[in-house]
Order: sequence, then C-alpha cells, then structure tokens
Amino acid sequence: MHNFLDFEKPIAELEGKIAELRHLSSDGDLNIAEEVSKLQGKLDKLLRQTYSKLTPWQKAQVARHPDRPHACDYIEGLIEDFTPLAGDRLFAEDNAIVGGLGRFRGRSVVVIGNEKGSGTEARVRHNFGMARPEGYRKAQRLMRMADQFGLPVITLVDTPGAYPGIDAEERGQAEAIARSIDVCLGIRVPLVSIVIGEGGSGGAIALATGNTVMMLEHAIYSVISPEGCASILWRSGDQAKEAAEALKLTAQDLLELAVIDRIVPEPLGGAQRSRGTTIKAVGDAVEASLDGLVKMEGGVLRAKRREKFLEMGRHGLE
Repeated sequence: MHNFLDFEKPIAELEGKIAELRHLSSDGDLNIAEEVSKLQGKLDKLLRQTYSKLTPWQKAQVARHPDRPHACDYIEGLIEDFTPLAGDRLFAEDNAIVGGLGRFRGRSVVVIGNEKGSGTEARVRHNFGMARPEGYRKAQRLMRMADQFGLPVITLVDTPGAYPGIDAEERGQAEAIARSIDVCLGIRVPLVSIVIGEGGSGGAIALATGNTVMMLEHAIYSVISPEGCASILWRSGDQAKEAAEALKLTAQDLLELAVIDRIVPEPLGGAQRSRGTTIKAVGDAVEASLDGLVKMEGGVLRAKRREKFLEMGRHGLE
C-alpha cells in the first residue's frame, strides 16, 4: 500500500477502486478483468498528467516521500561486497552518513551517502539524515582514503541539511562542512554525486562538490528548505509554497542554471513507485559518468572540478 501525498488523492481513490475489484475477482467467478484494465489505463494517464506538471512545492513533497529509496537501498542494490567503515578518528561515529568500500559493476569504489532511515527507530538512529561534524569528518577520511588508493568516489545526497543543534555547533559544524568541500575539491580521483532526495544547504554541498553532479527527476537541491526560507522572509512557514517557487530548487531549474550536469528520469509516479527501476537508472547514470572520468589524469580531474564550481559563480554575470 502506497503512502499518498496530499495532491495524490484522486490517484489514491482510483487505486482503491482497482484493489477492491481485484479482491472481488479473487472471491468469485466474476470476470472483471476488463474493468480493472480500463481503470488501470485511467490511473496511468492520471499519474502521467499529475507528475508532468508538479509545482516546486509538490516536488519537495515527492523528494521527501518516506518510501523513496534511501542511500542504503542504493548501496545494497548497486555495490557488491560493501564493507562499511565507521568513525571519524576524532570524536565518534555518525550514523547520518554511511560510507565504505565496495565494487560497483566490477570497479572498486568508495561510496558515501546521507541516510535518513526507514521507520521511526531507524530515522532516530540516523538522525533523519542530518549529520553532525563527525559525520562530515568521516566523509573527509573516506575521500582521502579513496584518493590514496586511486578509487573513484560516489556520493548519494539526501539530507534536509546539517544538524543545527548546539552540540554540533560546539564541535565546529561550519568548519567541518567547509573542510569537506575543500577535500572534495582537492582529491585527484573521479567524484560523482547524485541528489537522490533532498539536497539541503551546506549539508548537501559537503558531499556534492563533484566532477559530475546529477539529480533524480523529482529531487530538490537548495541553499535552504522552503519552510526555512519562508520563516526568514515572511516570519511564517505558511508561505513555503511561494518560497519553493522562488528558490529554483527543482532538477529542471538547476540544470538550466548549470548547477547540475544531468537529470536521471524517475519511473511514472516517482521513485517510490518503482524502487528497483530507480536504483538501476541511477547505477546506469553513474556508470556512464565514471566511464569517462576514469580515463582522465588526476591533476586534470581536480582542475576541471575546481573550474566547474568557479564557473557557477560567473554564470549569468557576463
């Protein structure tokens, strides 16, 4: 059973009718396959119409959908012989960021991702994907290790933002994020980043300063959440829809602005409706990107990555 978003109520009603008819069919000799087929056609059409014209605020809701595949799902589906590595060697382990070594389609890699968790207990354990400084310092450690051994890095970005608690600030949250960006820019191995859900603020860019930056079709990527923006500009979260429009946070907007390099299409109705298809599409996109990047010399990779982000600051100024 799907978890339906507010704007999906008509879709939920149709799916409910289809489920009822299928139940009736299993209980008797009624031949209602034709009616089910008609309703399924209507459902597919409604899904296509709905998801082809999502507003930025609706895309934010889809990006946060609890049933979307998370970083650990991508790791399980794409990385063979994954060996998780824990701790920042300075303070503690942070479950909001997962990472380790494995093989991606025959190629040894280091993979790092924000993990939100599925279910209440897991979400609390992973702190809803909001990392503290030790999480970013763990990411730095893994990226440096990848650089030392010549392994490409894959990052899976999905966070509302870095954890804003007092303890995180006391341990140097801003410095940890800035240092992560610096390490991303400094390593001499390919770095491919993909925003699989929410790309929130510095908490996202700390892992997303890559040679290639991709987004899933209904993911979002922004300097601040729509609610946070609304609370600053309007002193109320009620204007989150307006803020989402103004922030240009959709994959389509960001591709146009040259902030990202590619959009990975999602299945009809979003990643949450076909997790396996989505995971495979992400794998194909990452593989295509790595195939080109691994042929480049380390110094060239680093120089191109730095120039790519410097160019963003010049975009639209000339």
